[in-house]
Amino acid sequence: MKQINSYIDSVFYSQDSILEEVLISIKENGMRSISVSPSTGKLLSMLVSISGAKNVLEIGALGGYSGIFLAKGMGTEGKLTSLELVESYAKLAYNNLSKAGVGDRVSYMVGPALQSLEQLVSDRKQFDFFFIDADKENYENYLNYCIRLAENGALIVCDNVLANGSVADDSAEPRRHTEFMKKFNETVAKHPQLESIIIPIGDGLTVSKVKK
Repeated sequence: MKQINSYIDSVFYSQDSILEEVLISIKENGMRSISVSPSTGKLLSMLVSISGAKNVLEIGALGGYSGIFLAKGMGTEGKLTSLELVESYAKLAYNNLSKAGVGDRVSYMVGPALQSLEQLVSDRKQFDFFFIDADKENYENYLNYCIRLAENGALIVCDNVLANGSVADDSAEPRRHTEFMKKFNETVAKHPQLESIIIPIGDGLTVSKVKK
């Protein structure tokens, strides 16, 4: 899987100095290097663009790497709302999106994501695209909130659903969230309001279309 992803990155991803600087800034600020792969980012941007999404919700900002791809995909008229637990992470993400020329398209809600999601529900906000890349234990809770906040036909994309291949390979070393991801993937596949598929790029993405 790692070899295939390296090949995809080498063929389909063009080096971008701003994005490379973002990855460096994440390391320099003592944050874990757990951003999406370059090709995953490109796919996110393409999905946003193809779907025509204009109101995007991101759960888990980290240093803004994925946020840049999301913001670029929706163009100048779109709006990205990003939820981040740690204020310093949100500030770094905003600085990085600003350097990439898309800082005017994003706003951050800082604090526990479930509280922010409840606030968005109370405010009757709606979104047409979601990207979930946060604590895996709450993926199902995040998914349920996203469905409540979704316009009909919205896309929900979730990262790390293959857990480094361990969800499908019993001989692979299990990750801390392997069992969470197995259960989550089954929940998504059987959910009556979702039409879903896994795309094995990066660490695996589920792409779901909401049916209301």
